[in-house]
This record gives sequence, C-alpha cells and structure tokens, in this order.
Amino acid sequence: MITTVVFDLDDTLYDEINYCRSGFLAVSRFLARVADVSCSDDVFACLWRHFTSGNRTRTFNAALKNLGIGYGEALIAQLVEVYRFHCPAIELPADSRAALDQLSGAYTLALLTDGYLPAQRLKVEALGLERYFQDIVYTEELGREFWKPSPAGFERLIETLGVSPAQMAYVADNEAKDFIAPNHLGMLTVRITRPACLHTAVGCGPGAAAKVSIERLSELSGTLRGV
Repeated sequence: MITTVVFDLDDTLYDEINYCRSGFLAVSRFLARVADVSCSDDVFACLWRHFTSGNRTRTFNAALKNLGIGYGEALIAQLVEVYRFHCPAIELPADSRAALDQLSGAYTLALLTDGYLPAQRLKVEALGLERYFQDIVYTEELGREFWKPSPAGFERLIETLGVSPAQMAYVADNEAKDFIAPNHLGMLTVRITRPACLHTAVGCGPGAAAKVSIERLSELSGTLRGV
C-alpha cells in the first residue's frame, strides 16, 4: 500500500516555462539598466524568441549578439546569476493546490528536486509549498553528482521518513532522468504530462519509463488507490 508520495517540482507541480519567463524578465530589466538598450521589453522579446525556438543553452549569448550588445564571460555569468537568484513571479496552479490539499490528509508528502540553489528554494517559497511536505530534498545540497538519475536523494528520503520503497510513489515529468532510480528501488513511478511541459522525450533507456502516466494531478488520488 502506498503511504508516501514524493513529488518532483519543475513541470510537475507547476509549469516551468512560467519560471523561465519570470527569469528572462528579470534579466531584461537588469540589462536595460547596465547596457545601452532603450527598452527592457525589446530585450525580453529577443531572449524569449531564442528560448522558445529551442536555444536552451546559449540564449543569453544569442540574444546579446542580436541586440548588438558587446559581452564577455563576465557579463554572461552576471546574467546567469540574475536569472538564478531572482524572486520568481510564479503561482501554484489550482489543480496542484487541490491535489496537494486532498493528498495531504491521506499520505505523507515529500519533495525531491534537482536544480541550482538558491533558485529551487526561491521557487518553493514563491509557490508556498513548504507547508505541504514533511521533507524536502534539494539534491544540489547533496552534491551535483547526486542529481537524478542518482538514487541518493531517494535513499535519503527512505531513511529520513522511515518508509520502504514499496510504500512510496514518485510523481515527476522527465523520463530522461526522473524515474530510473525510483524504478530500480521499487517505487511506484507516475509521469505527469502537463501541456506546457519543457521535456517531452519518452524514456528509452532501461528502467527509464514511468509505470503509470497521467495528464492531470486530479487523477493521482485514484491512481494511488488503484495500486
């Protein structure tokens, strides 16, 4: 019987693209102050165009080049810091809030998330998630080598919560990395496919696919009862 439900954060409990938009807005305002550009809206439009067209790794470089702003490694590092340290303008969607309210009365809830600190902490704070979870594991605190697909974060939860893997479910979105470790440990794995999800590739490695797939968090309670 499932007694403990562990959630991923990005694109599981909210749409990560909203965080990206918030970060690029913060960067565009910063650039409007420090660079020779007339309007932060123009900077944002350029950043957003590159990001949404698929440039997810060198967005700042490409946008600065298009805008005619000279840059070096130091400026790029500044922009990355602004992005990661900004206070995000994001909200917990109604479906997530309803699901967490419902599940918190019947299950022990926890959160396990990869990502850079303090960005992940700022997301959790902005979404008001602390009150729902008995434990939160930021794998960055364990060391970057322990980001998923490492089992270290899951093993930490097993020890901290005093629960067996067979009693746990992990709800996440990214089959490239999210489900490998919990599948190996023997947890129930549930993939949510939010419409705006940034990671849509289907897992192809051994043990990469989730055991169950849902489209809305409102389906999770019935899924857990049916196990």
